[in-house]
Amino acid sequence: MRAPDFWSTDGPLARLLEPAGLIYGWATARRLARGRPERLPIPVICVGNLVAGGAGKTPVVEDLTQRLRRRHDLNAMVLSRGHGGRAAGPLRVTPGDHDTAIVGDEPLMLAAAGLPVWIARDRAEGGRAAVVDGAEALVMDDGFQNPALVQDLSLVVVDGAAGFGNGRLIPAGPLREPVPTGLARASAVVLMGDDTAGIADRVPRDLPLLRARLEPGPRVTRLAGERVVAFAGIGRPDKVFRMLERAGCRLIARHPFADHHPYRPTDIQPILDEAFALGAVPVTTAKDAARLTPDQRQQVDIADVTVTWADPAMLDGLVVDALHRR
Repeated sequence: MRAPDFWSTDGPLARLLEPAGLIYGWATARRLARGRPERLPIPVICVGNLVAGGAGKTPVVEDLTQRLRRRHDLNAMVLSRGHGGRAAGPLRVTPGDHDTAIVGDEPLMLAAAGLPVWIARDRAEGGRAAVVDGAEALVMDDGFQNPALVQDLSLVVVDGAAGFGNGRLIPAGPLREPVPTGLARASAVVLMGDDTAGIADRVPRDLPLLRARLEPGPRVTRLAGERVVAFAGIGRPDKVFRMLERAGCRLIARHPFADHHPYRPTDIQPILDEAFALGAVPVTTAKDAARLTPDQRQQVDIADVTVTWADPAMLDGLVVDALHRR
């Protein structure tokens, strides 16, 4: 879905939908209150958010999983719901055997990056399958509002520019639950990018605040000075377009799509033809590339990103505390 404009600006329609938002919030609170989380025999780290749409969760998931595997020598695995895929799981993602129609784009992207990834609509069942598979730590991509598993560390990622939108609950706004309620359950907040929405002022003083940003990866830096036609179907496509421009790309056309948009060949071919006619490079995100046909995937460059932490020692301290508690 593409976030409606009134989610960020508020207005009459948001106020009209406020009663539906209150019902949504009540249902979320009821689900959390009635949940009986299962404690796995391994640490569980959840990377979630309080809003619908992109806040930068998945790059944080990749970074954390790599940290656990490389710095702590743990066989860390990713657990995802597999949004957009038809498989209920539990299922370990194999890039050569599965596509996004089966497992979803984010799990396939993470698996293509070399990480062991499990999908399961039942998070507890997926967690047990990962343990049997040899997982020594689990990083959940989303699931902060899911009470299926005990979370030893819960990181809430917030986009510094978008913040919490108009502050209303779905469908009146982007919030999955009230901000104070969500932050009360969080172990820390990850503030992604410049804080133009004043998020730091809303974070309780006793809640750790981690500052991070998404930086262009090596594949993007090599495109500096190149003419680029970009397309993206993520929560906030403009973030990708701005990143390409900051990296020195000459962005001559941009094509935004809704988050998780199921690309058809006819969606992409005109973009490839446009890039060819303009003497430009077609560029998209790794998440979007996972939804392309193999032939079209070979014709685009990937706008890769890396997570840069302002205080990586603070993050490592939170991770180590969570591991030691288990």
